[in-house]
Amino acid sequence: MSLKKIAVLTAGMMIAMGTLAACGGSDDPGEDTTAPVVDTPDPTEPDPTEPDPDPEPPSTDALIGITMPDRALERWNRDGEKLQADLQAMGYQTDLQYGDNKPEQQVSQIENQINAGATILVIASIDSNALAPVLQTAAEQGIVIIAYDRLLMDTENVDYYATFDNVGVGTMQGEFMRDTADLDNAEGPFNFEAFTGSDDDNNAKLFFQGAWDVLKPYYDDGKLVCPSGKCPETVDSWTDVSIRGWSTEDAQTEMENRLNSFYADKKVDIVLSPNDSLAFGIASALDAAGYVPGEDWPLLTGQDADEANVKNILAGKQSMSVFKDTRILAGNVATMVDEIAKGGSPSGINGEYDNNVKMVPTVQAALQAVTKDTVQAVLIDSGFYTADQLGL
Repeated sequence: MSLKKIAVLTAGMMIAMGTLAACGGSDDPGEDTTAPVVDTPDPTEPDPTEPDPDPEPPSTDALIGITMPDRALERWNRDGEKLQADLQAMGYQTDLQYGDNKPEQQVSQIENQINAGATILVIASIDSNALAPVLQTAAEQGIVIIAYDRLLMDTENVDYYATFDNVGVGTMQGEFMRDTADLDNAEGPFNFEAFTGSDDDNNAKLFFQGAWDVLKPYYDDGKLVCPSGKCPETVDSWTDVSIRGWSTEDAQTEMENRLNSFYADKKVDIVLSPNDSLAFGIASALDAAGYVPGEDWPLLTGQDADEANVKNILAGKQSMSVFKDTRILAGNVATMVDEIAKGGSPSGINGEYDNNVKMVPTVQAALQAVTKDTVQAVLIDSGFYTADQLGL
């Protein structure tokens, strides 16, 4: 009820009470001759029993805590800055933090946001298991928790998830390799090497799952062979070749070791890399080993369309990248936050993910494949990069 309505009702009650006090009874105290007082509503004032047709807008000065894993990967910088800008444009206060890939640091940052009075937390986790106690604290205080692109696993204390189709990322990579190498028709065999992402990131398994669902039949029938022996036999063994922390340097070292140990008399034909950080390290190892773009450079996949990797795509040192437009993801989350802060529920829910405890309602954004032929249309024409940034 608005303050205006409360004032009208209060005034009406005071007038009625004053009228009753001023009216006397008969000389016989047992006989009440006072005429009943009727509070006739003023037709010019709003009816207090009806909903306020012009309610006060909800406050948008709530504090929104945002925590991203680190600044080392280009994409997390873009995600954090875009989400913060969108929310501030809506009038929200924000606290944006980066965890430097240290779980204990991210825990501390979230604790500080809770103590500062955050009403909604947006968390791209480093290690979701390490966050369990602080997530419990947040839930006990009624704080809404949104997992950002990395699902918070094994906890009841996550309300929503915003991401891309993570299995679809791997599917797109697998289909690209299948179609580009013409695995259905080519004689083969093709020398194949696989890398997977950080073993503390649930998305890494989903990426591999999508790719392996496409590629495993060719591996099983010998069309794809793995000279190093470092290719997971099943999706569940994906951690056998994971690169902790999505480290570019570790991916480069691992690829150098495989090339030196298993490719003295042969060439690698296809390399599955789940993201651009790993792909950049793998490309550096290939470069150092003397592989030449356009001659013997293998198919190499990626994800995120990082600037350096797009330049590698243009130079023939990476075959493709799955473009996850973080502008769309951040925009989706800003809309979710705004709807929740105003007392509603996210309207864009279009999926759900199992975190081993519950099915988490999810808003998923679309994916696009980027190749040398589509850089202009997908990345430059959309304004994600300028031609000058990419050296065009």
